[in-house]
Amino acid sequence: MIWFKDYSIKEWEQSTKGTIHDSLGIEVSKLGSNTVSGRMPIDERTFQPMRILHGGASVVLAESLGSIGSSLIVDPDKYYAVGQTITASHVRPGVKGFANGIAKPIHIGSRSHIWDIEIFNDEQKLMCTCRLTMAIVAKQ
Repeated sequence: MIWFKDYSIKEWEQSTKGTIHDSLGIEVSKLGSNTVSGRMPIDERTFQPMRILHGGASVVLAESLGSIGSSLIVDPDKYYAVGQTITASHVRPGVKGFANGIAKPIHIGSRSHIWDIEIFNDEQKLMCTCRLTMAIVAKQ
């Protein structure tokens, strides 16, 4: 397991109150041994004018999952993690249900983490892939 300590999803949910996670309905659904999974509804909060999932909402879900992962890896008394770069490739529109994401680390360094995030619809069809670089910053 890559986590700094044995975290529970309930612990993380407390820190998301009053954030973009609340606004978009993002939920963490599973902490694996080295993955973070979550979902976001495809509805009026996340639609673009064509009534399909907004690409930016997919990016918010992806960055959220990778950010959570990096935050759970580092010692929270000494470091925090912030998004540095993200790229996304949208391969299929989301029209209903949920956008379901899974974030997997491909690099865990002392100053940066890199995550691959895949987002699927409820039928397990790929909608979006993202690569996220997180900066690991020492607290002052």
